[in-house]
Amino acid sequence: MIKLLNFLKRYSFFLLSLLILILVFVFNWDLGTKSFINAQSSFIQMLSVLPPIMILLGLIDVWVPKEALMKYMGKNSGFTGVLIAILIGSIAAGPMYAAFPFTAVLLKKGVKFSNIIIFMNAWCVTKTSTLLFEISAIGYAFTLSRLVIDIPGVIIMGYLVEGLMKKEDIDNLYLRYDT
Repeated sequence: MIKLLNFLKRYSFFLLSLLILILVFVFNWDLGTKSFINAQSSFIQMLSVLPPIMILLGLIDVWVPKEALMKYMGKNSGFTGVLIAILIGSIAAGPMYAAFPFTAVLLKKGVKFSNIIIFMNAWCVTKTSTLLFEISAIGYAFTLSRLVIDIPGVIIMGYLVEGLMKKEDIDNLYLRYDT
């Protein structure tokens, strides 16, 4: 019984979404079909993105010693840690949900929390592949203006989130991924 309750708790969002999808099918078959096709498409996209990322993360986890990441991105890394976080986030490929497993590895390796937030924000707003498209579509002036605003914003956000979160909550995140 406890295993069943744990299962229901762990997958409650998925089960609720499935129930809603079934209800949509009952009340509006066409909308339910469109919703299912959309969900199926998203699932297939995730399957094409996540395996290479998981392989890369496994290699990083094994090949990059915790001490190295702590030295360059840990509590005493200073501006070097910020630059590395922005660089990694900027050259990363894939949608935002692909950043979360990488974030777990950074937590496991003891990377400073503000640098993790900076990495995630950089993944969203300074991706190289997106920048190249943006330059060709909108031009250098707009892209440069946006970066001049976004990069300091990414850094400020990292320190702001770290400062606003309770130390206990941050410590619990690190404990969850400590091995």
